[in-house]
Formats: sequence, structure tokens, C-alpha cells
Amino acid sequence: MSKKKKKYYTVWKGHRTGVFETWDDCKAQITNFEGAHYKSFETFVAAKEALKRNYFDYIGKKTAFKSELSVEQLKKIGLPNYNSISVDAASSGNPGKMEYRGVDTKSKKQLFIQGPFEEGTNNIGEFLAIVHGLALLKKNNRNHIIYTDSKTAISWVKKKTCNTKLERNDKNKPVFDLVDRAIKWLKENNYSTTIVKWETKAWGEIPADFGRK
Repeated sequence: MSKKKKKYYTVWKGHRTGVFETWDDCKAQITNFEGAHYKSFETFVAAKEALKRNYFDYIGKKTAFKSELSVEQLKKIGLPNYNSISVDAASSGNPGKMEYRGVDTKSKKQLFIQGPFEEGTNNIGEFLAIVHGLALLKKNNRNHIIYTDSKTAISWVKKKTCNTKLERNDKNKPVFDLVDRAIKWLKENNYSTTIVKWETKAWGEIPADFGRK
């Protein structure tokens, strides 16, 4: 069994800021801290250097990716369509603090971001991100496609529902308010946007990835 590679966690905004050597230590700084900013790095030096800079210089940015797929498999999949936007969500715990965002696939320029919300799930965030992207593209009359790495969210959007098992409560009310709005939008609007599964094994993490745990 291969040994799990050690990571270091930079916390720009949290109960305490700094570089932490375990996920548990990092999690303690961001739990119940609204708007926490954090990211994992492969080395202590990289994490320490990041702390000196801005969080937004790092989210969604990865080191060079090398696919383990064969040349034949990569040729069959092809390259991403850069006339697109990419969406993703992140949650610390499931359920846990959740946020989502959308970026231009080629430039990685952030187009929208929502959260963090006190309680949500990754699937809910992915669902909301897709619908947010659909509404944005329709409003701007753009013919871009949407990339997501969540098959579950794609299924929910197609069915115009959010089939989550998360029960509603006061803590997650803001999230479910958005879910209700998203479902209403899907039922009341037609769109021609194509929603496509991001090929992570061929292309690496989706450009909208928050680059965390």
C-alpha cells in the first residue's frame, strides 16, 4: 500500500493564521469561522511562501498535471473546449461549511462565487454552481458550455430537482433558499447550454477547483 503524501495547509483567514502540518489542525482554524481562506500545498516551503501572498492568487491553481492515461486514451478524449465556464464546490465536512464558484475555463478568471455557507454538501454546491452558470450564460446570451466534475449534479439539473438527503434546519436555511430558487429557475426557463463532465483523469483538476483537502 502506497504511503499517503504529506500535505501542509496555509490558513490566510481563520481563528489562527499560519501554516499547519495536519488537516485536523487546519480544520480547527476554519470550523465556525465565516469566510475562512485556506489551501493545501505539497511542501512546507510552498505553504510558507503562499502565506506571504494573497489567497486569491492560489485558489484553483495547481502544479503541472501528468495524466496516467495512455496516449490512445488521451487522444480519444481530446482537449477541453475552452469556449466554456467551469464550476466547482468545496465543503469542509459532508455536511459542513460549503461554497461554490464558476470560472472561465481558459483564463481561470473568477466569474462568480457564493459562500461560504454554514451548512451544505458538496453535491448541493455543485448543483447550485451549475444553475448559477446556466442563468449567467442565458442572461448574457453566451453560447459557452459548462464543465462540472459532478455526475450527481448533472443528473439533478436534468431532472430539475435537488435530491439531497440533507434535512432542512435553521443552519442550512440560506442554502435551501438558493436550492428553491434554482429549482424554480430550471422549471421556468429554457436553455441551450450543454453541461459536460470534466475529464479529471485526462486534464487534471477542474479549473474552478478550490485546491483544498
